Amino acid sequence: MRFKTLIVAAAACLLASVAGAMAGENVQVGPRPYYLIENMDDGPLKESLRLCEERPLQRTAFSIGHRGAPMQFPEHTKESYEAAARMGAGVIECDVAFTKDRQLVCRHSQCDLATTTNILAIPELAAKCSKPFTPAKLDPATGEVLEPATAMCCTSDLTVEEFKRLKGKMDASNPAAATPEEFLAGTPAWRTELYTATGTVMTHKESIELFKKLGVKMTPELKTPSVAMPFDGDYTQERYARQMLDEYRQAGVDPSMVFVQSFRLADILYWLKNDPEFGAQAVFLDEDGLAGFNQDKPETWSPTPAELAADGVRIVAPPLWVLVTVEDGRIVPSAYARAAKDAGLKIITWSLERSGLLADGGGWYYQSVKDAVRKPGDMFTLVDVLAQQVGVIGIFSDWPGTVTYYANCKGL
Repeated sequence: MRFKTLIVAAAACLLASVAGAMAGENVQVGPRPYYLIENMDDGPLKESLRLCEERPLQRTAFSIGHRGAPMQFPEHTKESYEAAARMGAGVIECDVAFTKDRQLVCRHSQCDLATTTNILAIPELAAKCSKPFTPAKLDPATGEVLEPATAMCCTSDLTVEEFKRLKGKMDASNPAAATPEEFLAGTPAWRTELYTATGTVMTHKESIELFKKLGVKMTPELKTPSVAMPFDGDYTQERYARQMLDEYRQAGVDPSMVFVQSFRLADILYWLKNDPEFGAQAVFLDEDGLAGFNQDKPETWSPTPAELAADGVRIVAPPLWVLVTVEDGRIVPSAYARAAKDAGLKIITWSLERSGLLADGGGWYYQSVKDAVRKPGDMFTLVDVLAQQVGVIGIFSDWPGTVTYYANCKGL
């Protein structure tokens, strides 16, 4: 009898631990935040972050899983989403695209299947690609790439049943590839193939159910179509935008749990007008495409933060570099960041730890502060400026644990 009681108690303990993990307890950020702290310059910020090293961590909506946790896991896969939740991301992103039969799936771009999945390794599906694989042309003497290998495979080339046959992989390709197998390679050395054995791709509906189970908020991005709209005759942009929200309603998700996103201001205005419950938390991804844009010169902005606010936009999300600049060798808020705050906009930004090593300037996401970042520990310096001086309400990251650690330490 006692043995049976022990078994029941052990089972109850196991169930409780699983439920706790799903609800955001037992958050594990991995060794990276601690590595970054040790790499920082000595000073008050480093010391304050060190004081939190032994504290238990909790899930936080300040930490947003950008496509999951794609620094190490194939983006927009079940495994990547689960890793982001385990690292304390309180909000996780499904970028939304549509299939040939008008079903919504999680992909960063409608036409990125050649670089983010194994489609080229499945001949019958590769045959459906908009543009089939074309090998690179190399200089026979030097081996230099004269014309890179190419392929374009879109979610709209496949039915949802065909899409589900794919396996997610690290987003990469080999421009010098002579074969589809070679094209599927090319993962940067600072990422890893260690977690690519499964790569379970997901429909948008499946992501909603997973996120409900994980206990996280959701931030779907309505991806700008890569094909002409209306698609297949009558599938308009408005139907596409409405369908995405309908799937949350059908799943019984409260609008307060959802931050819908789009780079198209027209989508944001459509939601504000036609579905104000979801529109209230709509996020305009402001990647100003105007030639000559400068985050410190208002005359180059279109639209301006004040114009967005006048249109009813409440949350704006520009890339990291738009919100910061360098003065006297220090990272400080940009004129754009100050203008967004003055306009009463809430601010989210993207995407930390996305584009490589800070020792090399950090790449596109850090372009406005490349002269002030020189080593990994400067990541936390940037996060601190974004949080304490710019006043962002959330940061997308490819390794959510870094932002989770900072937010817990600073009480965000």
